[in-house]
Amino acid sequence: MAREFNDVAATLQSIRYNRGSLHLLDQRKLPLETTYLEIRDSTDGWNAIQDMVVRGAPAIAIAAALSLAVEVFNLDGFNGSAGEAVSFLQNKLEYLVSSRPTAVNLSDAAGKLKEVVSNAAATTSEGRSVFQAFIEAAEVMLGDDVASNRAIGSYGASCIQQQTGKQKLSVLTHCNTGSLATAGYGTALGVIRALHSAGVLERAYCTETRPFNQGSRLTAYELVHEKIPATLIADSAAAALMKAGSVDAVVVGADRVASNGDTANKIGTYSVALSAKFHNVPFYVAAPLTSVDLSLSSGQEIVIEERSPKELLNARGGLGEQVAASGISVWNPAFDVTPASLISGIITEKGVITKTSADDAFDIKAFVQKTG
Repeated sequence: MAREFNDVAATLQSIRYNRGSLHLLDQRKLPLETTYLEIRDSTDGWNAIQDMVVRGAPAIAIAAALSLAVEVFNLDGFNGSAGEAVSFLQNKLEYLVSSRPTAVNLSDAAGKLKEVVSNAAATTSEGRSVFQAFIEAAEVMLGDDVASNRAIGSYGASCIQQQTGKQKLSVLTHCNTGSLATAGYGTALGVIRALHSAGVLERAYCTETRPFNQGSRLTAYELVHEKIPATLIADSAAAALMKAGSVDAVVVGADRVASNGDTANKIGTYSVALSAKFHNVPFYVAAPLTSVDLSLSSGQEIVIEERSPKELLNARGGLGEQVAASGISVWNPAFDVTPASLISGIITEKGVITKTSADDAFDIKAFVQKTG
């Protein structure tokens, strides 16, 4: 079982890694307690992802890769061949992917890492050399995520300023997409950070994001920490806030984007998008291209994870006392799918994907080919 230790420093660093050592910030305990869990192997990593110690599609992928990197770095007594090392790593990666199936970043990272180890095995007969190649590739992913997030923030801030034409604007976000959901900086919250840094952000609004309260516990925590002017609202207050004219744009993250632009994100995103459409508020998705799954023609093909009924039956997203009547049935999908027709643009590290003028639809495949 993972061992805990407490640390008051670097509270917005969700992933703390040095070669051979990985600690994850236990986000279930935020904002009241800062506790890091030591992750020693892929089993610890799987449990941390499944139990939402770490969450957010980019962070999940990196935590999974690094948990396995730590395992093989510290694996004593392995004297297998390169082929045996490849088999070991591929099996572990498949296991890690099963922890949370909706987030495409995890399966995308696993696929890339499988390719890395296969290529490594073609050039060496030593299993340890294959392990080394895996470790280095996982570490590259960690660094690349931060750079990717900063680019998303920059592109998103410029796009929203141009589209709204306002000197000062207020932005609403749903769930948590900041430093706690990534290796650092954030995707949708990175856009808000960039707007704030540019001096054009009037106010950020964050929803509670029930039932696990990622907005009230995590996004609010990050916004206060960064001294960004912000207001917390109930999920059900978003439409009223838009009707009052207080929201100039909405920006959310994504767990998986289909090739037509349909986007799976935290449950409640679809409701926010519908409200934004009705009130003529531009609605943007901010996500790295690793969140795009070109193998899916539409959101109807996205597998939606269902979480434990306890998250609704008990307070604090299932971690507290029972608040619902015993015997009531529960439907608790972790995500919903927002149709592309409700999305104004998809902000990526390579630029903003907009709809073609011909048929008012996204051509994500063409964008990926052009920028790849």
